[in-house]
Amino acid sequence: MAASERIVGESRAHRSGVNLVLWAILILFVLTAPAYIYPVFAMQLLCFALFACAFNLLLGFTGLLSFGHAAFFGAAAYVTGHVIKIWGLPPVAGIFVGTAVAAALGYVIGSLAIRRQGIYFAMITLALAQIIYFLGLQLPFTGGENGLQGIPRGHLFGIFDLDRPLVMYYFVAAIFMIGFLIIYRTIHSPFGQVLKSIRENEARALSLGYNVTRFKLIAFIISAALSGLAGATKSVVFQFASLTDLHWQTSGEVILMTLLGGLGTIFGPVVGAITIVSLQHELSSLGSWVNVVIGLIFIVCVLAFRRGIVGELARLLKTSSM
Repeated sequence: MAASERIVGESRAHRSGVNLVLWAILILFVLTAPAYIYPVFAMQLLCFALFACAFNLLLGFTGLLSFGHAAFFGAAAYVTGHVIKIWGLPPVAGIFVGTAVAAALGYVIGSLAIRRQGIYFAMITLALAQIIYFLGLQLPFTGGENGLQGIPRGHLFGIFDLDRPLVMYYFVAAIFMIGFLIIYRTIHSPFGQVLKSIRENEARALSLGYNVTRFKLIAFIISAALSGLAGATKSVVFQFASLTDLHWQTSGEVILMTLLGGLGTIFGPVVGAITIVSLQHELSSLGSWVNVVIGLIFIVCVLAFRRGIVGELARLLKTSSM
């Protein structure tokens, strides 16, 4: 018994040490990124990293595969752009409204989708997301195929000019860290432990008396709201919202980011998002062939790193310490 307790204690200490190192790397990256990365590109990385982390909360820790998360990302982008540009709300209020709309949309779609499981759940989310895409194409305030352009950044709290790249970057960095901390706290709470039990064995969680449907719906809403937060922030960064934000391909990309970085890991989606967005940026000269290259890289990573980049690194560190 003493030996097993010692092994468990060493394993926990090892995980804590790895987490501290990853936290230090993440904070250092967020604080210093503008020194060696173009600020707008760094903001794009943070927006998609938050989007991937929000999706990972649903797939990696609850076991629900959604093919329609672009609906929340894009809908929040359009709503935020509209209320800032037309209603004249400040950026913080605009982002809050966009996030709230994404959460409400998550409640509606989640209430319908979680009645089914597996591939049926995935197809329902995809179908409903396509309806949102059609609305984005047809509604008058969205700008149709041209998108919603000319979204003003304005001033933060009426003081800080968000048109200044560094000011805007640290505003986005603060939003990312808040969203990431919400996800981290959710996962490491009793609520998060129930989500993990649902992922591992839903029937057993149900037999223990948990309202599985309610837990899955709450997880879906939180994931939708944080995805909307990422989309709303992105619309302010680039000052436009487009149909690409609502397209099914965006839903596919966030799945790819999560799987590549490490499904069910805390920091994996951040690594996956940085990898995919960086590849898209660096290989943009290849045109449509960039998707082929990314697809090949994904196949290699799936075959060589089945746990994802962060998952495999954690396994190697654990093996080397034993």
